[in-house]
Amino acid sequence: VLKGDMSLVGPRPLLVEYLPLYDKFQNRRHEVKPGITGWAQVNGRNAISWADKFKYDVWYVENISFALDIKILFLTVFKIFKSEGISAQGSATMPKFTGGGNH
Repeated sequence: VLKGDMSLVGPRPLLVEYLPLYDKFQNRRHEVKPGITGWAQVNGRNAISWADKFKYDVWYVENISFALDIKILFLTVFKIFKSEGISAQGSATMPKFTGGGNH
């Protein structure tokens, strides 16, 4: 964030190895700087599917605004204190992204 490579709010950066797996829709998440928190994080974090995560990321790209960023920051603090959506069911983290997705 301090160097300007990231924003406080935006789609969370994913592994570089996933880049060739994105379809055109999923790749839209790269139209804005990545962020420390984002719309997908406040709407389920790791407890949502990859398809939903990409839908939330692209929705953010299409609806980006200062007011939305403030809302996401407040919701992030709330979610942290409630420990919501930390991991996918039965797993410590998200399952590996293998491409595709229903959007």
